Formats: sequence, structure tokens, C-alpha cells
Amino acid sequence: MGARLTETHCPYCALQCGMKLSVDHRGVRVIPREFPTNRGALCQKGWTAADLLISHERLTSPLMRERRNEPLRPVSWEQALARIASAFVRIRERYGRDAIGIFGGGGLTNEKVYALGKFARAVLGTRNIDYNGRFCMSSAATAGMMALGLDRGLPFPLEDIPNAEVILLVGANPAETMPPIMQYFNEQQRRGGRLIVADPRTTATARAADLHLQLTPGSDAALANGLLHLVMAQGHLDHEFIATRTTGFEAVRRIAAAYWPERVERLTGVPARLLRKTAHMLGDCRYLMILTARGAEQQSRSVNNVLAFINLALALGKVGRKYCGWGCLTGQGNGQGGREHGQKADQLPGYRRLENPLDREHVARIWKMSPEQLPAPGRSAFELLDSIGTDNGLRALLVIGSNPVISAPDSGRIVRRLSSLDFLAVADIFLSETAELADVVLPVTQWAEEEGTMTNLEGRVIRRRQAIQPPAGARSDLQILAGLAALLGAPGVIADEPRAVFDELRRASAGGVADYAGITYERIDRQEGVFWPCPDKNHPGTPRVFLERFATADGRARFHPVEYEHPAEEPDDEYPLYLTTGRVTAHYQSGAQTRRVAALNASQPEPFVEIHPAIAHDLGIAPNELVRLATRRGAALMRARLTETLRMDTIFAPFHWGEAGCANLLTNPALDPLSRMPEFKVCAARLEKLTPAAVLPMVCSDDRS
Repeated sequence: MGARLTETHCPYCALQCGMKLSVDHRGVRVIPREFPTNRGALCQKGWTAADLLISHERLTSPLMRERRNEPLRPVSWEQALARIASAFVRIRERYGRDAIGIFGGGGLTNEKVYALGKFARAVLGTRNIDYNGRFCMSSAATAGMMALGLDRGLPFPLEDIPNAEVILLVGANPAETMPPIMQYFNEQQRRGGRLIVADPRTTATARAADLHLQLTPGSDAALANGLLHLVMAQGHLDHEFIATRTTGFEAVRRIAAAYWPERVERLTGVPARLLRKTAHMLGDCRYLMILTARGAEQQSRSVNNVLAFINLALALGKVGRKYCGWGCLTGQGNGQGGREHGQKADQLPGYRRLENPLDREHVARIWKMSPEQLPAPGRSAFELLDSIGTDNGLRALLVIGSNPVISAPDSGRIVRRLSSLDFLAVADIFLSETAELADVVLPVTQWAEEEGTMTNLEGRVIRRRQAIQPPAGARSDLQILAGLAALLGAPGVIADEPRAVFDELRRASAGGVADYAGITYERIDRQEGVFWPCPDKNHPGTPRVFLERFATADGRARFHPVEYEHPAEEPDDEYPLYLTTGRVTAHYQSGAQTRRVAALNASQPEPFVEIHPAIAHDLGIAPNELVRLATRRGAALMRARLTETLRMDTIFAPFHWGEAGCANLLTNPALDPLSRMPEFKVCAARLEKLTPAAVLPMVCSDDRS
């Protein structure tokens, strides 16, 4: 009997590469397929994605403990759900609805995201729901809404990238974080286009670029303002575009006038000659794209960083035109859809706003409740977690699709907060570090064991299809939410079938910013994905937004005056280095999945820190030696990797590991005032060479997540 082939998508990043799963008596095998995003290419994570489905560490039974000092033990689903429901009722009656919180994830399907937001507000009645995308896309989303009236990571399809004459990538390293996308940038260069990368590290992407701007961590807004100063001086402004399609330029012009090249060189470390060269490249081209990513966006002033680069693109008239634009490279698998349909603290489905009376009325009508019953906006992700154990803070928490013990900043503090909860429930595939702290752990289905929709970095809604049956004992997140809703006195409020949930999502999003009303599973299949907004079944979808008008009340884009502000924390005598964090090719997010894939774990088996050889020499640190990193929040142990690809004042650590090698033990929870994004990308640190007596076992690389 031949193999059964199922067309679906990779479970990892927002590129959502198309693949086929071949299922026969030998097991499940990944086969690449031609899809508009990846064109048949896969990275090593995609190639090995099927290994997740057969991991011996898979959870297949609910786990529970009666007391925190007892071990988790297998129980029935009836016992586990009843325990969660009774805990929620008890805590709600004693402390109020807002004492219960929900923490979701940017890898959940659109159906799950929608159901999670509805469960929080219509079943629990709590305002406290947020998700780990707050740690990823919130600053770019906020800036996009402020300047352009709409947040869609890329306002154009990937196929437009090769047509750009110049591309400026800011804080992005797609060669390692989403390798299949590099074919578009490579094609752009083959056609004669030029690629500029701004990054404190000489990454694989920077090495492939025509020009690398190795800026000081945290100086992104100064760089953008400096480039705007130069394009103004060089006569490259598009005055007609500024006059007819934007507002607010004069205030921005006055600020940019103060960012002359020599000043910006002092602020950023980028030589004035390279600033001038970059400005000429940006100003002399017809088609320009400026793309930002986490390097610029995970800072305590990151909304301003992004707004400054949008200002630059608008001043050049390179937004809202074909083969041009500002965009951000979304990271998580459903980082786009995950922030559109209700799991953010201030949001309702369709990118509607909780504080907007008309939005509340529309969604309340779909949910068959009064607008007054909808709670107010709640706390952002870190603030939600940090409220645990405080007056009027959380007492109970349900975590679905996230591992905040590894992914949250100042994670030692988060562990202490989670440990002080009255009740913690976690739904996951594996026993993650967060699940290890839980009172109840629920085993859930994986990507290939269920169906649902995702929205990739282009705003293309795609469909995952079920290829295999889940193991006995695992249930889908939708089944869990539906079951809990029934126990909490709201039977039927949450549907447990993805198509039914998606049809309701379509109605709830209709007329909203992210309008999915015209998207169906069948259309997704026929068209290889449908771009939102798509308001009705006769609408073709919108691959390119802003071509005719921006999504603001008057159709004009908004300039925003931005002054460069230093990071919340800078090096000093005690902590003399900048620490920045990021990803490596073999691993994804907290590593809860990839550390369980043998080939990926063998490729990058343990945490490490990159150090410039000159700094290592001064400290007497040898290659591969165990070193201690310290910041004002804590310390971590990592292997030293010596490389000249870094600035001498900067060290780099990936964040995929836990325990003693957790990079987020070190990171700064200082929050952007608008997006509430923590400052993952820059803090003050020091390196310490360990004496033999101080060397501790590397307990963090034992393949537990």
C-alpha cells in the first residue's frame, strides 16, 4: 500500500513553509513542496519537523498534583478538567474574575487564538489575557498602527522583494532565523539590487550584504534619524508624496536636522562615510524596502525605533507603492494572526479594540452578550506575570502554547512569581519548564494531528491539515477550552471543531481592520492562501495594502517626531559590556520542541556566548571554556565562543535553553511605554572567568525543556 500524502505547513516560524507529510507503515516523513513562500525549500528545522510527532517525551496523559511539593502523577481527563474548573470557581468567588489569567502563544492557530480570547472574556469574564507575541511583534505592530493605520507585518507579498533596487534590513538575520526566505534577497542581488544590513553582529545575513552598518546596540533611532538628515541634505525627499499622502513631516524635519553624520557616528559607532554612502543608496533608487526585525523591536524604546525608520521610508516616498515599503519580518509561526483575533490584552477579533464602543458592540452581538459584559483591557504579558503575588494580582493562570519560564525577561523573577500562584495549569506537548511548575498539565495535539489556519508574515492566511491521528490521551486546545467552558456553566460557548470556530471568527472579524469575512477553507485551498483584508467571498484578497490610501481616517500616513533615547541600561564600570540575545538556526523560541529533535540538539547541544577574541584575551578566557555572565538581574553559565563578528563592546547569547544556561535570567524587563515590549536586545553585562572550584555541572543541556 502506498504512502498517504498530506499537504500542510511547517510548525515553526512565520514563513510557514509548504511541505507534504508522507505517512506509511514506516512512519511519517517530510517532503518539501512548491508553495509561494518557500518555493520548495526547507531549513533543517522543517526537514526534521516530523521527529516531534514520535518523541518519546510526548505527554499522553493529564498530570496533576494535590500539593506543590508532591510530584505530578497521571490522572483522567475528567479529574484534570474538574480540578481546573473548581480552582477557577473558588478563586473567582474569593478574589474576583480578574484574579484569573490566560497566557497564550504566537504559534497557536487562528481558531485557537479566537477561542482563547472568547474563553477569557465570555466564559471567565477576566480582563487578564495576553500572550508571548508581546515579546516578539508588539512594537512593530504599535508603530504600524500609529503611522499607517494598520498592522500587517509585510504589506506586500514576498514575491515583491526581488524587484526592490535597495533593501535595508534592520536588526534582522533571516539567513539563520528563516533560511528559505534568503532566496528572495539572493534573487534581488542577482538582479543588481543592493542589500544593506544594520546589526551589531556580522551575522550570516550581514556577510551576504553589500553593506553592513555595525551599530551600537540600542542606537537604532539615532541611525534612522541620521539617515533622514542625510537624504534631506542630499535632496532626495519626495515632496509631492509628503504633501499629498502624509501629515506631520515638519516636526520630524526639525528633529532630523540635529542628527548630522559626525554626531550620529558618535551615537551609533557607524562611520560617517558609511552613513553618507547608505543615504545615497537609499535616495538614488526607485524601489526601496526598509524591513525591521527583533534587533530594533525588542527594546524599551522600540516603537520609536520603528517609527523612525517608517519616517525615513515615508520621507523618501517609498511606502504605498509597488515594490516599495516598510515592513517587519514576523517571527513566530502565527505571529501575525496571533495578534489579530483577541488574545492580546486590549484587543477583540479582527484587530478590534476593547476600548472602542462600536467594536465592543459588534463582538458582543456575535458572542450573544451585552457590550457591558465585556471586560476592560488587561495587563500586558510581562505585567500580567509580574502581578502574581501582589495586591489585586493573579491568583490562577492557564498557559496554552507558551513557555514563559524560558521566554520571559528576568526569568528568575518569573519562576518565583509562577511558584507563588494559588493554581497553575499548563497545556503543552511536552513537560516544559513552565509545565514542571504546574498543578495540572494537559497533553495537547500537535500541528500534524489537527487542522486550522495560520497567517504568515505576508498576511497570507494558510491552512494546516491533519495528517495523522493524535496519540490516545491527547486532546486539542479547542476541546480543552470547550470542556472547561461546559464545566464553568457555559456549554456551547466554545466550539471544539476548527471549521466551526473559523466561521465564527469570520463573522466576528467582519468590518474590522483584519477582516477575514471572505476567507474560507476552500478558498485557501484553491488560492494557496488568501491575503487579508478580504471582506467578502467575491473579494480577491489584498496582497498589497496602502497602494491607494493608508488605513487612517483621512487616508494619509502619519509622521511621528522621534528623538533618540539611550537604552534603559548601558554599560558602566561594574557591567562594562552590552549583552544582546537572539536565535540560532537549529533551535526555535524556548527550545521546547527543537531540543527534543536529536539532529537539531546535536547541532547546538548547549548554551553559549559569543565573545570578541580581544575581550576574551583580556579576561583570560579560552575557546569553549565555561564562563559566567552576570547582569543586575542574575547570572548564567555558558560556553565561550570566540569570534570577530561582534563589536568589541558586545556579547551575544541565544535564548533557547533553560536552567543555569537561560539567557533570559539576564535580560532587562524594562518596558516600552507604548507596546509594553521588554528590552531583550540590550542590557549591561559582565563576563567572569570561572575558577576550577567555581565550575558547576552544565545541568542546562540535558534535553529537558
